[in-house]
Amino acid sequence: MKRVAELVGVKEATLFHYFRGKQELLTAVLAERDRRSLATIEKKEAGLPLMVRAAERNRHEPGLTTLYAVASATANDPGHDSHRYFKDRFAEVVDLLAIDIKRRQEAGEARTDLPARDLARLVVAVSDGLQLQWLYDKDVDVADGLSQFIDVLLKP
Repeated sequence: MKRVAELVGVKEATLFHYFRGKQELLTAVLAERDRRSLATIEKKEAGLPLMVRAAERNRHEPGLTTLYAVASATANDPGHDSHRYFKDRFAEVVDLLAIDIKRRQEAGEARTDLPARDLARLVVAVSDGLQLQWLYDKDVDVADGLSQFIDVLLKP
C-alpha cells in the first residue's frame, strides 16, 4: 500500500481512508477494469461476443489477468474482501450469457437440449480454464479456444 500511495502521489493514510487494505484496493482495480470494458461495448456485443472480446483484451493486460485469476481463486471465503465482488460478478456474467443463449435458442441458433443457464456456466468455466492455462503458456489463445468451444457447444 505504501508503494501504491507513492506512485499515485498520496500518503498511505489517504489510501486507508478509501480502502481497508490491499485486497479491497485490488478489488476496486478489477471493478474499474470491468466498468471501463462495459462502457465501450454496444448492446449487440453483450453476451457471448463480449466474452470473446474480453479474452482478446486480457491477452494485452497480463498483470490484470493474473490479478483476476489469483484474486478469484482466493476469494471463496465469505469473509474475504473480494468475495462479494466475485460472487456478484459470476452471477451477472452467467445471467447475461444465459439471456443471450436463450435468445439464440429461441431463434434456432443454439441447442435446446440443455438449459441456457447451464450452457452459460460452461462458457464461463471454459473461459476461466483457458485463461488459467494461458498464465502458464502464452501460446494458448483463449479467445480462439473460447470461440471454438462456443461454436461446438451451442451448435443446434
